[in-house]
Amino acid sequence: MEGHQPPGPEDRFEDDLVGLDRDDPEARAFAEHLDRMARVRNGYTVEGYLAGVTDFAESANRSRGHRRLMVTLVVALILLGLAFATWNLLTVVFGVIIP
Repeated sequence: MEGHQPPGPEDRFEDDLVGLDRDDPEARAFAEHLDRMARVRNGYTVEGYLAGVTDFAESANRSRGHRRLMVTLVVALILLGLAFATWNLLTVVFGVIIP
């Protein structure tokens, strides 16, 4: 017996969205939204964290206007923090190696 799979966007039209047109882009987007909301992941594992990053990237790609600007700003601040931490680490390492 195979493991139970969560319903995908196609199954939503048979279970939750009965009567809606499968070819309608808005109905398909809503089915995909329901599918994303029904996913359950353990956030305290590496796989859970990576899935969260994937969800963030996918939602960033769907955003437009000021939300996309805010996403870009958040990513830039994260990268700036990583660059600062790397620079501090390198100065300490080279300060110990080369006195």
